[in-house]
Amino acid sequence: MDTGTQTSLSITKVIPAGRDAVFRAWTDPEEMRKWSCPEGAEVAGLTVDLRVGGAFRIEMKGEDGSEYTAFGTYREIDAPNRLVYTWDWEQPDHAVGETVVTVTFNDLGESTEIVLEHDLFPAVEAVEGHRQGWTSALAQFEALFVTD
Repeated sequence: MDTGTQTSLSITKVIPAGRDAVFRAWTDPEEMRKWSCPEGAEVAGLTVDLRVGGAFRIEMKGEDGSEYTAFGTYREIDAPNRLVYTWDWEQPDHAVGETVVTVTFNDLGESTEIVLEHDLFPAVEAVEGHRQGWTSALAQFEALFVTD
Protein backbone atom coordinates (compact mmCIF):
# COMPACT_ATOMS: atom_id res chain seq x y z
CA MET A 1 0.00 0.00 0.00
CA ASP A 2 1.23 3.45 -0.92
CA THR A 3 -0.19 6.60 0.67
CA GLY A 4 0.98 10.00 1.85
CA THR A 5 0.30 13.73 1.66
CA GLN A 6 1.71 16.55 -0.41
CA THR A 7 4.85 16.66 1.76
CA SER A 8 5.12 13.04 2.87
CA LEU A 9 4.88 9.49 1.64
CA SER A 10 3.96 6.21 3.29
CA ILE A 11 4.65 2.76 1.87
CA THR A 12 3.65 -0.53 3.48
CA LYS A 13 5.21 -3.83 2.45
CA VAL A 14 4.98 -7.32 3.95
CA ILE A 15 8.27 -9.22 3.96
CA PRO A 16 8.24 -13.05 4.26
CA ALA A 17 10.62 -13.20 7.23
CA GLY A 18 10.64 -12.67 10.98
CA ARG A 19 11.05 -9.20 12.40
CA ASP A 20 14.57 -9.71 13.81
CA ALA A 21 15.89 -10.81 10.40
CA VAL A 22 14.13 -7.95 8.63
CA PHE A 23 15.43 -5.34 11.08
CA ARG A 24 18.96 -6.76 10.76
CA ALA A 25 18.81 -6.59 6.95
CA TRP A 26 17.67 -2.97 7.19
CA THR A 27 20.56 -1.94 9.46
CA ASP A 28 23.50 -4.29 8.78
CA PRO A 29 25.95 -2.64 6.33
CA GLU A 30 26.63 -5.86 4.41
CA GLU A 31 22.91 -6.42 3.87
CA MET A 32 22.26 -2.74 3.13
CA ARG A 33 24.74 -2.89 0.24
CA LYS A 34 22.41 -5.38 -1.49
CA TRP A 35 19.25 -3.27 -1.48
CA SER A 36 19.56 0.36 -0.34
CA CYS A 37 19.39 1.99 -3.77
CA PRO A 38 16.93 1.88 -6.65
CA GLU A 39 17.00 -1.02 -9.09
CA GLY A 40 19.50 -0.41 -11.87
CA ALA A 41 21.90 1.32 -9.47
CA GLU A 42 24.47 -0.06 -7.08
CA VAL A 43 25.74 0.91 -3.66
CA ALA A 44 29.27 2.12 -4.35
CA GLY A 45 30.08 3.05 -0.75
CA LEU A 46 28.36 2.79 2.61
CA THR A 47 29.09 3.86 6.16
CA VAL A 48 26.75 3.20 9.08
CA ASP A 49 27.13 4.23 12.72
CA LEU A 50 23.99 2.60 14.12
CA ARG A 51 23.44 4.52 17.34
CA VAL A 52 21.31 7.51 18.27
CA GLY A 53 23.25 10.49 16.95
CA GLY A 54 25.28 8.24 14.63
CA ALA A 55 25.45 8.99 10.93
CA PHE A 56 24.98 6.99 7.75
CA ARG A 57 26.08 7.70 4.19
CA ILE A 58 25.02 5.73 1.11
CA GLU A 59 26.89 6.36 -2.14
CA MET A 60 24.84 5.18 -5.14
CA LYS A 61 25.98 4.83 -8.72
CA GLY A 62 23.50 4.57 -11.59
CA GLU A 63 23.90 2.52 -14.76
CA ASP A 64 24.56 5.76 -16.64
CA GLY A 65 27.43 6.65 -14.29
CA SER A 66 25.43 9.20 -12.30
CA GLU A 67 26.31 9.41 -8.62
CA TYR A 68 24.02 10.20 -5.70
CA THR A 69 24.87 10.23 -2.02
CA ALA A 70 22.21 10.03 0.68
CA PHE A 71 23.13 10.88 4.25
CA GLY A 72 21.53 11.36 7.62
CA THR A 73 21.59 10.83 11.35
CA TYR A 74 19.82 8.23 13.46
CA ARG A 75 17.32 9.84 15.84
CA GLU A 76 15.67 6.74 17.33
CA ILE A 77 16.66 3.07 17.35
CA ASP A 78 14.22 0.68 18.97
CA ALA A 79 15.39 -2.71 17.68
CA PRO A 80 13.60 -4.59 16.17
CA ASN A 81 10.52 -2.36 16.28
CA ARG A 82 11.33 1.04 14.83
CA LEU A 83 13.98 3.31 13.29
CA VAL A 84 13.85 7.08 12.83
CA TYR A 85 16.53 8.92 10.87
CA THR A 86 17.07 12.06 8.85
CA TRP A 87 17.61 11.93 5.09
CA ASP A 88 18.99 14.29 2.45
CA TRP A 89 21.27 14.26 -0.60
CA GLU A 90 24.81 15.64 -0.79
CA GLN A 91 24.49 16.74 -4.43
CA PRO A 92 23.00 20.27 -4.49
CA ASP A 93 20.76 19.52 -7.48
CA HIS A 94 19.12 16.65 -5.55
CA ALA A 95 19.14 18.12 -2.03
CA VAL A 96 15.68 18.55 -0.49
CA GLY A 97 16.67 19.73 2.98
CA GLU A 98 16.48 17.56 6.05
CA THR A 99 13.61 15.09 5.79
CA VAL A 100 12.70 12.36 8.28
CA VAL A 101 12.29 8.63 7.62
CA THR A 102 10.39 6.49 10.13
CA VAL A 103 10.40 2.74 9.60
CA THR A 104 8.14 0.55 11.74
CA PHE A 105 8.60 -3.23 11.74
CA ASN A 106 5.34 -4.93 12.73
CA ASP A 107 5.62 -8.57 13.79
CA LEU A 108 3.21 -10.80 11.85
CA GLY A 109 4.74 -14.07 13.04
CA GLU A 110 6.28 -15.68 9.94
CA SER A 111 6.38 -12.32 8.18
CA THR A 112 6.98 -8.66 8.98
CA GLU A 113 5.02 -5.62 7.87
CA ILE A 114 7.27 -2.67 7.10
CA VAL A 115 5.65 0.75 7.29
CA LEU A 116 7.98 3.37 5.82
CA GLU A 117 7.02 7.02 6.30
CA HIS A 118 9.17 9.77 4.76
CA ASP A 119 8.14 13.27 5.87
CA LEU A 120 8.97 16.97 5.55
CA PHE A 121 9.54 17.24 1.80
CA PRO A 122 9.60 20.79 0.43
CA ALA A 123 7.58 19.98 -2.72
CA VAL A 124 5.33 17.37 -4.34
CA GLU A 125 7.99 16.66 -6.99
CA ALA A 126 10.43 15.58 -4.27
CA VAL A 127 7.80 13.26 -2.79
CA GLU A 128 7.19 11.54 -6.12
CA GLY A 129 10.88 11.02 -6.86
CA HIS A 130 11.46 9.51 -3.44
CA ARG A 131 8.33 7.36 -3.72
CA GLN A 132 9.76 5.83 -6.91
CA GLY A 133 13.17 5.32 -5.28
CA TRP A 134 11.79 3.73 -2.10
CA THR A 135 9.40 1.49 -4.04
CA SER A 136 12.29 0.22 -6.15
CA ALA A 137 14.62 -0.22 -3.16
CA LEU A 138 11.90 -2.08 -1.23
CA ALA A 139 11.48 -4.49 -4.13
CA GLN A 140 15.19 -5.28 -3.84
CA PHE A 141 14.84 -5.55 -0.05
CA GLU A 142 11.99 -8.05 -0.41
CA ALA A 143 14.09 -10.09 -2.88
CA LEU A 144 16.60 -10.75 -0.07
CA PHE A 145 13.96 -12.96 1.58
CA VAL A 146 12.24 -14.57 -1.41
CA THR A 147 13.60 -17.92 -2.55
CA ASP A 148 12.69 -19.55 -5.83
